[in-house]
Amino acid sequence: MPIATVNPANGETLKTYEAMGEEEIERRLQLAEATFRTYRTTTFAERAGLLNRAAELLDGLQQDVGRVMTTEMGKPIKQARAEVAKCAKAMRWYAEHAEELLADEEPSDSDVKDSGASRVRVRYRPLGPVLAVMPWNFPLWQVVRFAAPALMAGNVGLLKHASNVPQTALFLEDLFHQAGYPEGCFQTLLIGSAAVDDILRDDRVKAATLTGSEPAGRAVASSSGEMIKKTVLELGGSDPYVVMPSADIDRAAKIAVTARVQNNGQSCIAAKRFIVHTDVYDRFAERFVEGMKALKVGDPMEEDTEVGPLSSEQGRADLEELVEDAKHSGAEALCGGHRLRRPELPGWYYPPTVLAGITREMRIHREEAFGPVATLYRAADLDEAVLIANDSPFGLSSNVWTRDEAEVDRFVRDLEAGGVFFNGMTASHPAFPFGGVKRSGYGRELSGHGIREFCNITTVWHGA
Repeated sequence: MPIATVNPANGETLKTYEAMGEEEIERRLQLAEATFRTYRTTTFAERAGLLNRAAELLDGLQQDVGRVMTTEMGKPIKQARAEVAKCAKAMRWYAEHAEELLADEEPSDSDVKDSGASRVRVRYRPLGPVLAVMPWNFPLWQVVRFAAPALMAGNVGLLKHASNVPQTALFLEDLFHQAGYPEGCFQTLLIGSAAVDDILRDDRVKAATLTGSEPAGRAVASSSGEMIKKTVLELGGSDPYVVMPSADIDRAAKIAVTARVQNNGQSCIAAKRFIVHTDVYDRFAERFVEGMKALKVGDPMEEDTEVGPLSSEQGRADLEELVEDAKHSGAEALCGGHRLRRPELPGWYYPPTVLAGITREMRIHREEAFGPVATLYRAADLDEAVLIANDSPFGLSSNVWTRDEAEVDRFVRDLEAGGVFFNGMTASHPAFPFGGVKRSGYGRELSGHGIREFCNITTVWHGA
């Protein structure tokens, strides 16, 4: 795949970039290693000052950076600006809380005495250069939620971004440089996927984090395993959205629309499988379909656009295959279900779609639909709702609408997911851990859990 900015709204190639050669990659690896030796000794106050400065710069560039992201991957401009603001917020959160999150831990006096020590501490120390392999769908946020905690912990970062968002990738390197970080603290590697393995296996790279597809995660995990390196993986998702009879059905249907089509439906944590109790199925389905039909599909640079194009022609083709397979096997398209054909929208658009009558034999039941396509299921009771929700190879997040506390307890206990969001849609916040189970990956980002992922947890023991 070429490293290029191709506007998904019209298919126009705007900029192309040459991939870095071996000499430049080597120079950057050397720089990362050398910078880490000194950066790791900086204080939390020094690191916080740098990260807060980066947040300030982001605040002033919200419109410009938003337009770059929209141009490169097609998200509506309002959502792009919101993503920039979210990144600045996360930077400030880690700048404020990192020292507390990584403070020395003191075991109990009885355990210290029992070990024969006079004092024991647990310290969190940085690992070194961390390679981040990041996706295009949230091209700023995905990187910042790795970079902010990694840099505050004293690590340095190497970014291999998706090949269709090179301008965003280069902007990120420049942002940290302009904020005053030492050269080598955060570097963008303009490389293709084939070059990742050699970098990952380099002894100077101490760990890796990847957000992306399951095949990409398997490749990184395999190489890292051979090299005995720590990894964090956030892979695909096919999140359930369960609606029970006690819920506010009108609100559940309204939020369901946003939960499905956020980021043009190209989000791992977007709700994708809508599992509705039979007693309220017809009412929910009617309102949900109405809401999906009412969405404005259009130029993502326009302020009132709610759904823009998919990020690539191949992405649209993959989505079309899943929908056609489902329809061929008996699914009914309650709205959408075919390629959007409007002369004024020449890009890679696909309409908001709701499919009903889904069966286990359909590919879309097992595979992630990365676009504005929802699947609708009818559940006879709570037990069947849980069975359908868990009948997926993924386990990233989940959404449940109920006012029954007994049902809340059951869903928390039984849903196989990294998060359960009640009476609302899944969202990420720097204070809360984020990640999944099963084929959605392992490890956690954000919160204290995220900043400790790439630390050497060191026991410091003093004899009596």
